[in-house]
Amino acid sequence: MSQNLPDRFASVEELDDFLARPGEALVADLAKVPGDIAILGAGGKMGPSLARLARRAAPDRRILAVARFSEPGLKEALEQDGITCIACDLMDRAAVAALPQAPNVIFMAGRKFGSQGAEHLTWAMNVLAPALVAEHFCRSRIVAFSTGCVYPFVPVTSGGATEDVPPAAPAGDYAWSCIGRERVFLHFSHLHGTAGRLFRLNYAIDMRYGVLHDVARKVMTGEPVDLSMGHVNVIWQGDANAAALRCLAHATSPTSPLNVSGPETVSIRWLARRFAQLLGREPVLTGAEAPSGWLVNAASAAALLGYPSVPLERMIHWTADWLARGQPTLDKPTHYEVRDGVF
Repeated sequence: MSQNLPDRFASVEELDDFLARPGEALVADLAKVPGDIAILGAGGKMGPSLARLARRAAPDRRILAVARFSEPGLKEALEQDGITCIACDLMDRAAVAALPQAPNVIFMAGRKFGSQGAEHLTWAMNVLAPALVAEHFCRSRIVAFSTGCVYPFVPVTSGGATEDVPPAAPAGDYAWSCIGRERVFLHFSHLHGTAGRLFRLNYAIDMRYGVLHDVARKVMTGEPVDLSMGHVNVIWQGDANAAALRCLAHATSPTSPLNVSGPETVSIRWLARRFAQLLGREPVLTGAEAPSGWLVNAASAAALLGYPSVPLERMIHWTADWLARGQPTLDKPTHYEVRDGVF
C-alpha cells in the first residue's frame, strides 16, 4: 500500500484531494448501510475531509454536513462539492429536533480547548449536545467520536489501554466530560436499541496540525520540545476518517468502544530527533519522560478494519517536507504534552 503513496503534496488542494479518495474497503462497507449520512460537527479539523470522503465513497446518496459554520467560506466550499450543509447549534434543542432524519450518523462535535474557566460550556457541549442528538437520532446508527483521554494513564511499556480498561480519566473537566459523552450515548443505546460505536481516536494528523506537526514545528524554529508526555499514538487523518465511516457497517447494539490509532507507541524524543535529521536542525529537548501516558491499543480496530494505509515514517517525511516549504498550517496546537488535564 505504501508504495502507492505520493512522496509529497504540492499544495493544499492536492492534499485535500488525497484525503477524499476512498479505498475499496470503505466503499464496500458503506454499501452495507444504505441511506443518507449525516455528519454532525462537520466544521472542525476533520469534518470537511470526512464529508468529502463520504461523498466520493457513496456518490449516489445525500451527505449532510451539520455545523455552526463559523469559518468563512467553508459552507460554500462543501456545497460546491455536492454536500448538503445545514447550519445548526447542536446545543439548541429545537434546532436539533428540526434536523432531517438519517439512518447513518457520524457525531464529531466536542469542546476541548478553552475548557479552563468555562467548564460549564465544555460539559454542555460534550454531554448535553450528545443527549439531544442521541434522542433525536435514536433510530439511526451513530458513530460517536471520543478520545483516548477517557482512559487513565497507562505505563508506556503496556502497549496502550485496551477497550476493556474501564474509563477513569486522571484529571480535568475535559476528560471527565468525554466520559460523560460516552455514558450518554450508551444510555440512549440501551434505551432505544440504537446501534453504534464509541470511536476512541488518539491523535489524527495531517501536515497542517497534529502531534507530528507540533513537534516538527518546534524543532524547525528551535523551540523546546517538552518530553513530559513522552509517548503518543498517531494515525493519518484519511485513515481515521475512513475508519469512522466504516464503523457504520460495524455498529453494535448496545454501542461499544473501539480504539482507533496507529500501531506504534511513538517516542517524542525519537520523533524530535528524526525531524531534526530531516530538517537539518538540532532539537532542543526539555524535561524527562513520565513512565505513563494517554496511550491506546488499537489491535481490535486493526483486526476489524485492517492496519492504517499510511505508515508512520511516511507521515514524518510528509510533515517535514510540508513545513520546510512553508505550506499553510491550521495553527491549532494539540497540547499533547498536557498531563494535568487543564486545556
